[in-house]
Amino acid sequence: MVQLLAVSSSSTNTNGSLLSLLIPLVLMGGVFYFLLIRPQRNRARQQQSLLSALQVGDEVMTAGGIFGTVTEIDEESDTVMVEIAPGTDVRMLRRAIAQRFTEESGDAGDEESGEEADSRP
Repeated sequence: MVQLLAVSSSSTNTNGSLLSLLIPLVLMGGVFYFLLIRPQRNRARQQQSLLSALQVGDEVMTAGGIFGTVTEIDEESDTVMVEIAPGTDVRMLRRAIAQRFTEESGDAGDEESGEEADSRP
């Protein structure tokens, strides 16, 4: 009879220990999702929207850090022509565009520099 009680108590401990191992694994999975997977998906969506909104005349920075202006977009081959210097055009893949600069961000920078100049004696 003592052996029967020992066997039944060990089986409940196994179920309890299995549950105590499963809860931290589920919590770690949730942490990985919110810290790694979800932000990466958001960045991918932002990059995709940037590339789809790209237009001729936009000032851009490539993934290699080269600044230029988009002069032509070829939808079929998914490439763009970027003028990096007067008369110098470079053909590159559309996905190589890392950042787009708009007129709004340029105006805000001018206002800040103007305020700093005015605040100086």
